[in-house]
Amino acid sequence: MKETKANLLKAENIAVLLFTETENRNLIVAGKDEETLNEEIFHLAKELFGIEKYWHKRIVRCGENTLHPYKENPPNKIIQENDILFFDFGPIIEKWEADLGRTYVVGANPLMHKLKSDIEIAWQETKEWFDNQTDVKASELFEFAVGKATKYGWEFGGEIAGHLIGAFPHERLEPGNYQLYVHPMNNNSMFEPDKQGQKRHWILELHFVDRNHKIGAFYEQLLT
Repeated sequence: MKETKANLLKAENIAVLLFTETENRNLIVAGKDEETLNEEIFHLAKELFGIEKYWHKRIVRCGENTLHPYKENPPNKIIQENDILFFDFGPIIEKWEADLGRTYVVGANPLMHKLKSDIEIAWQETKEWFDNQTDVKASELFEFAVGKATKYGWEFGGEIAGHLIGAFPHERLEPGNYQLYVHPMNNNSMFEPDKQGQKRHWILELHFVDRNHKIGAFYEQLLT
């Protein structure tokens, strides 16, 4: 439905504004720990947009913690003078879910800047590929995303490359069932409607890592 798409885009645009304002207020600085920055973003979201609820845990990770996928909970780290970090926030905005991931670099480390740039380009290329498909399995999209990481010289660090999104709460499955995720074990078409016959909407998330240099990057937003 067009109404669903419009509401999801509106929610995402507000999440983008939140991250932009986080940058504008210079909250991303060396010497600050992840938990403090996370709380600052939470309070900023409440101040600017009245956002208090999130449909998944709020993530701020820097340094070696950027190697960890979503489900892990690494110990709190302090942002360094030359560092890489990413956000993964899922705010609920007017009963609609957003899910936005962005990577930031503190300092001038060229490898970190390359990783940030590569994942942003790879995300756009993956979306362009998807937009040209008339039918594609979730497992095929996952394979394509992994190929993008390899193309740019990185390793794909995530267990999934995306998931369903919609009105809160969106369709859920029991743990271990990946039929609503962009996962290598999901061979369902991403173009299949939901149980009510409505179009499903998906998030595309990329997580690239360099385990030798102990850095990772994350980029996530609406795919459909």
